[in-house]
Amino acid sequence: MLEKKICLVYRNIMHVGKPSAIIVVWLALFQGGLLCVNADLNYKDALTKSIIFLEAQRSGKLPPNHRPKWRGDSALDDGKLVNVDLSGGYYDAGDNVKYGLPMAFTVTTLSWAAIQYNSELKATGELQNVMDGIKWGTDYFFKAISKHKLYVQVGDPNLDHQCWVRPEEMRTPRTVYRIDENTPGSEIAGETSAAMAAASIAFRSIDKVYARRLLNKAKLLFQMAKTHKGTYDGECPFYCSFSGYNDELLWAATWLYMATKRPEYLTYIHEEAIPATVAEFSWDLKYAGAQVLVSKLFFEGEKELENYKNQADSYICSNLPESPYMQVHTTPAGMVHLRDGANSQYVTGTAMLFSVYSDILAEHNQKVICSDKQFDSTHLMAFAKKQIDLLLGNNPNGRSYMVGFGSNPPTQAHHRGASIPVGADTSQVSCPMSFVYWYNKDTPNPNELTGAILGGPDKDDKFNDKRWESAMTEPCTYVNSLAVGVLAKLATKSIA
Repeated sequence: MLEKKICLVYRNIMHVGKPSAIIVVWLALFQGGLLCVNADLNYKDALTKSIIFLEAQRSGKLPPNHRPKWRGDSALDDGKLVNVDLSGGYYDAGDNVKYGLPMAFTVTTLSWAAIQYNSELKATGELQNVMDGIKWGTDYFFKAISKHKLYVQVGDPNLDHQCWVRPEEMRTPRTVYRIDENTPGSEIAGETSAAMAAASIAFRSIDKVYARRLLNKAKLLFQMAKTHKGTYDGECPFYCSFSGYNDELLWAATWLYMATKRPEYLTYIHEEAIPATVAEFSWDLKYAGAQVLVSKLFFEGEKELENYKNQADSYICSNLPESPYMQVHTTPAGMVHLRDGANSQYVTGTAMLFSVYSDILAEHNQKVICSDKQFDSTHLMAFAKKQIDLLLGNNPNGRSYMVGFGSNPPTQAHHRGASIPVGADTSQVSCPMSFVYWYNKDTPNPNELTGAILGGPDKDDKFNDKRWESAMTEPCTYVNSLAVGVLAKLATKSIA
């Protein structure tokens, strides 16, 4: 079916024409940016809502312009047990714990979106919201970082998970965890270094002083991660790094080189880093992200980095269903499926890497070769778009997996704050009874967790919108941060 393309002055956008029609809007007020809205999928709306979800995950004293009105200030005394102000930051998912590793990955990938798709985010009017989201995380990291230690978690996860209460009323211990010279944690130090380095690039043209502070902390953390090597298991069993820390060290060095262009970081990438060929990109496994970034350096003339370009190609070949080297399972509908439990992180992660690599290939007129098959930038972007489309509603279930968006969106997100009415008296409710009152009720959440991309369907495309089906209905910050850049691109460019 041929797609209709219509250009018009930006007014109220309405779904018109055939389901495959695309409305292309010229936005003079956004300096000529293009806003493309599929008649089925409004990517601009999905982008806006995906950022609103990140705001709903904020901890600490909320700003006056905070959009999810059902959220309030929480965990203002975090860090008091160790005489450090650790208020702020993000809750990672549906609980009330602040985990350093996924929080840092959220900031790194959100910063990457702001760097890679800066003009697209400007065109959609969302760049400032993204920058605010990054700064909410980096301001917290400034509090958590000192010369010889990094605070990496606030909250006892085992006790927290035994209670179903809003963060505003939680009474579980706010235990503080840290890494230092005697308790190393190279994964978390490396990822936080990457977050601060990537954020420094994003802020460079906006606030040079803040960007310089970010970069100084990134350098400090990278040195800490390298000098005191070791795996931190204090976030287990919830965020155990099964891949080790070599990927985070490469990831951090890559972002530091992007931020500084200093030769010592390029030397680390070329001579010291321990590489690996992988088929996934996630909070635990960063190799593919670094390989895509370093491939750009290869195409720009750093020919000694060819191995990274080959590894990036291998990642692509492992994920494309048409590739003879395909390793990653896809559902019958074509959604990437690596494992149950927040599988949508692999969907948005794959979409982000495919989108960025398609940009790099297009810029340098290159293709990915998988045995006897070749794939160009257009093919890669089409696959990225398909992954996002499946999440947003173009799937056999005819439903969106983003709360508050599209057709038949989920209503029972596995999320404490969203599932308990504002004003509910929880003071006399014991932790066991909290599950009876609010977790086990088969009713829609009273507070809409707008924009949350939930865990998604299983390997057979089956989805059960029940709060207790956490593998399918729990959201995570890094699922959304990985989607932001791709959504911005889809919202501003006509992609088949």
